[in-house]
Amino acid sequence: MWDKIQVLLDERGWSVAELARRSGVNYTMLAELKSGKKRDMLLGNWSKLADALDVSLDEFIRR
Repeated sequence: MWDKIQVLLDERGWSVAELARRSGVNYTMLAELKSGKKRDMLLGNWSKLADALDVSLDEFIRR
């Protein structure tokens, strides 16, 4: 899951901290998702990430 997010971050030149700031999703949660400690989040957080990255929610839901 993080691979999709990382590609989008790289395309925008954003860090995880920037994504947290723009989305309103807690930085620690994103860091745990990136490290693999956390595998999933509430749908509301996925929606916030999708909005911040300007992609559809389907980008995250599709596997």
